[in-house]
Amino acid sequence: MAGSPRRAGGRRLLLPLLCLFFQGATAILFAVFVRYNHETDAALWHWGNHSNAANEFYFRYPNRVLLCCPGGCRGTSIAHSNLRFLGSSVPPASVSRVAGTTGFQDVHVMVFVGFGFLMAFLQRYGFSSVGFTFFLAAFALQWSTLIQGFLHAFHGGHIHVGVESMINADFCAGAVLISFGAILGKTGPAQLLLMALLEVVLFGVNEFVLLSLLGVRDAGGSMTIHTFGAYFGLVLSRVLYRPRLEKSKHRQGSVYHSDLFAMIGTIFLWIFWPSFNSAPTMLGDGQHRTALNTYYSLTASTLSTFALSALVSSDGRLDMVHIQNAALAGGVVVGTSSEMMLTPFGALAAGFLAGTVSTLGYKFFTPILESKFKVQDTCGVHNLHGMPGILGALLGVLVAGLATHEAYGDGLENVFPLIAEGQRSATSQAMHQLFGLFVTLMFASVGGGLGGLLLKLPCLDYPSDSQCYEDQVYWEVPGEHEDTAQEPLKMEEPDTQA
Repeated sequence: MAGSPRRAGGRRLLLPLLCLFFQGATAILFAVFVRYNHETDAALWHWGNHSNAANEFYFRYPNRVLLCCPGGCRGTSIAHSNLRFLGSSVPPASVSRVAGTTGFQDVHVMVFVGFGFLMAFLQRYGFSSVGFTFFLAAFALQWSTLIQGFLHAFHGGHIHVGVESMINADFCAGAVLISFGAILGKTGPAQLLLMALLEVVLFGVNEFVLLSLLGVRDAGGSMTIHTFGAYFGLVLSRVLYRPRLEKSKHRQGSVYHSDLFAMIGTIFLWIFWPSFNSAPTMLGDGQHRTALNTYYSLTASTLSTFALSALVSSDGRLDMVHIQNAALAGGVVVGTSSEMMLTPFGALAAGFLAGTVSTLGYKFFTPILESKFKVQDTCGVHNLHGMPGILGALLGVLVAGLATHEAYGDGLENVFPLIAEGQRSATSQAMHQLFGLFVTLMFASVGGGLGGLLLKLPCLDYPSDSQCYEDQVYWEVPGEHEDTAQEPLKMEEPDTQA
């Protein structure tokens, strides 16, 4: 492993100490505050004399469908999800047929497999891309359970957890991993742990302000997840700017097999994105409509990505970077509006626009971002999550402003409850949606700046300019001790601090 004996010794102690400290502190907080909710606690559930089939678990975890009738309920394969409720009601057990997309497991797979492998495109950073995704998400799930619990599920002096809190934590972990993509390859694991510590808190506060205080509708997280995660990471990358990063330029690209691994992540994300966006929506037409809008938007963004990728190439060949990333922009752009009456045509149009903007961003804007704004965006999160997230928020403003009782009927109460109750007009809801975007950008920008200052603490270990995008700095890499790509690791060079 590279580095001076002093740096190697610090690396050996710092990460274990931080992991043990944060895990110990989290365990103590769990012991004091966290309790099972009424659907998870054995005594409370059976005291109410409920049927097991009515338990929320069977509505929110995959592999079960409840077929209910006056004679009782029975389970079949295939699941229904009704997820990411922040203090919402429990799904009724008397519904005639509960069917739909899977929930918790789909989102869980997206976080750990989709994000992890999507970032495995760097030729010598596969261990770190997948491994640090695993590491960050595991910590974020625990920490966000506490933060979101204090904000949304704190009753009687305790946080009450169930399957919905697991889903909410996965959404928060997704935002953290988006930010990780902006600084991929340029930070150490101890720095990443502190980034997650701060970002989870700000994510929870921003989500609480938007969803609970402002009454913003953001089912698939165009604002709360994608925009927040992207711009937190981009500002963080700006603060950690390395003017001599060209020393690691030879490792910054991909090779055939690393791009193939990244494409695995793309396919997993693409397949499960309708579940991701529909997770927080209400049972029935809302969840059905959300999945359908996401489904069509993704197909359109894929077609536009293939078209633009060939069009902007000098020889008409496709760029795998575009296909891996911009094809997913359709899922991001309808995150806010997918539960609304967007219409299938609107979903196609939004997806096509998002794929176009994202592809052009990778081709033309990413180089400008580094040369003019000094933002080194490793994964291009600005193109996949940032710009499509803002477009999605603005699309939500437009569709909310067009909401009418005639278009939604009795369903208006589920999508826009404040409009249905007469507390807001459609125009007022649209203005609140727009204000929510500005609030998110503010939290992300300030948080990214503070995070950058935190990660620049001299006691934290980080790779030098000549050691970025290299697994062997932090991992035992078998069979590559004398590889030529490791030559820069054999010496310490003056570098800029991460």
